[in-house]
Amino acid sequence: MRFNRMLLSAALVIAALVIQVSALARLHLPGAVPDLVLLTVVAFALVYGHVGGCLIGFGAGLLSDLTPPADHAAGRYALVLCVIGYVAGLFRPDHGRLKSATGTMAAVVAAAIGSTLLYAGVGALVGDTAARHVGLPGLLFTAAVYDLLLAPFVVPGIMALARRAENDPLAETNSAKAADVSSGWLSAGTGLRIGGQRGVLRVRAAKARVARAGRIKGVKRL
Repeated sequence: MRFNRMLLSAALVIAALVIQVSALARLHLPGAVPDLVLLTVVAFALVYGHVGGCLIGFGAGLLSDLTPPADHAAGRYALVLCVIGYVAGLFRPDHGRLKSATGTMAAVVAAAIGSTLLYAGVGALVGDTAARHVGLPGLLFTAAVYDLLLAPFVVPGIMALARRAENDPLAETNSAKAADVSSGWLSAGTGLRIGGQRGVLRVRAAKARVARAGRIKGVKRL
């Protein structure tokens, strides 16, 4: 990943995690908690593809695992978001631009349901049965509804910032200038070489003509 990608994704993931822990988690809504970090990962995956989404998802999940008041095993949410980022990135549109909001909303609902199922499944493997006591159907429904309501205010903006970082005009300008300079040096050097070779060929041709003239017409050469 390029530096501008890493810087933007790290900044937005940290900001999303702070808002989620300090504000959204304290709303005490019934069922699940609105997952702002998940929406951030999905937005980046829809622009950067499955590799970028996988890496950003793993980093965001691991940061969520280590941020208080996390009460689960470290690495559990990192695995979930890594898979979600990879799968969401497989449906990346051309140039990271969605033609309609329907695709984005479908990706958000699928990510909300998939992340809840994966989190509950990994928890069952490690002996965490909290999802059974709360009620998995209620968690799935509320997670999908909350993330769907929050998505229009989060996903389009993050995708726009990600596309802008992907098409960095400053980097493109610098690369274009470097290409112009290198091509200028190359053309200058080639021109000198070609000019020198042409001069040598002209001198040799002139000498050959003088030699032929001396041999044919009897011209005395000095």
